[in-house]
Amino acid sequence: MRRTGMTRRSLVAGAAGLVAAMTTGGDAVASAVRQGGGDDRLARGELRGVWVATVANLDWPSKKGLTAAAQEAELIAHLDRAVRLRLNAVVLQVRPTADALWPSPYEPWADCLTGVQGQDPGWDPLATAVRQAHDRGLELHAWFNPYRVANHTDPARLSASHPARRNPDWVLPYGGKLYYDPGLPEVRRFVQDAMLDAVRRYEIDAVHWDDYFYPYPVAGEAFKDDAAYERYGGGFPDRAAWRRDNVDRLVREMGERIRETRQGVRFGISPFAVWRNKATDPLGSDTRAGVETYDDLHADTRKWVREGWIDYICPQIYWHIGLATADYAKVLAWWAATVRGTGVGLYVGEALYKAGDPAQPAPWQDPAELSRHLTLARDHDEVGGHIFFSAKHVAADRIGAMARVVADHYQDRVRTPR
Repeated sequence: MRRTGMTRRSLVAGAAGLVAAMTTGGDAVASAVRQGGGDDRLARGELRGVWVATVANLDWPSKKGLTAAAQEAELIAHLDRAVRLRLNAVVLQVRPTADALWPSPYEPWADCLTGVQGQDPGWDPLATAVRQAHDRGLELHAWFNPYRVANHTDPARLSASHPARRNPDWVLPYGGKLYYDPGLPEVRRFVQDAMLDAVRRYEIDAVHWDDYFYPYPVAGEAFKDDAAYERYGGGFPDRAAWRRDNVDRLVREMGERIRETRQGVRFGISPFAVWRNKATDPLGSDTRAGVETYDDLHADTRKWVREGWIDYICPQIYWHIGLATADYAKVLAWWAATVRGTGVGLYVGEALYKAGDPAQPAPWQDPAELSRHLTLARDHDEVGGHIFFSAKHVAADRIGAMARVVADHYQDRVRTPR
């Protein structure tokens, strides 16, 4: 999950006054909107989710090498907290670095469990997570990272049986990390097979991807996929178009294969929130973001929505209301317009981790900032819920921003939208 320091349409007449009032009024305005009626979102369902990151033990387990019983107890504590806060979905990272939190025939056990990649932790975390979540009325969205292999560049540090070691021509170093090469058809098929194993074996509610496709750009460094481009790039006007086609194929094929494998499992993606800036493309958002997924990650997120290849999209709108380069309100409006009429669900990724962080600007020091996000979202019927990054920040709730969200917006438990 990308953490970035940068981010609804331009508000209609009179709405600017509402924003100003919310800046000073916080809960009071949110309460007034809630009591004003006319919002049938709760009746039709609303996603209220939390990401639980396992890569580098960001959220869970709290450290490597805990006993199976201790790991399970920590996981259940996250689920119980979600219930207490009247959330209804947990997005659990089950394939953090081309390894697995279930006994996969394709990939080794994840090292976040025991500290040793490939070592059996003595239990099946994904099976337990699905069962315990469902017992509590929570959905379990299984979060996979398609192409990241390692947060280092030394293949020798991978488990001896790791597919990346057995197939070194699949792997490219870039920016201090290892990635599978998205330009290789055999890689695309393999990562789909590895993820679909979980779909086939567990009653997960959704397959969830984050924002890592082609790597985020690193200044002065090239992603050296020359061999794959030379072999497969004929017929494309340039390498960027070929790369986008590779990612398009991955998304389209995965959606098709999920539906073939288990009916009712949704497919969602949580991208960086700017497809393209308006200055780059008139169809883009009114932003000046330093990253554009279309151009930099070769991820045509708008196309995936317009083509209906995915069931939901959850842009990471990790910015505050009024930010000059990427205003939360404007980015949200752009996504609402993008999904309109497509049948694709829209959930909003929320940067709870920024609330109370002294390194963040003043709006993030206000406990009401996130609550204002949810209030703004009610102006857009397309928004079907929010997911908060991440579980340890939900637990810590540094300045009470999550408590404010719950008090203002989550007074009752609701079902997820379907």
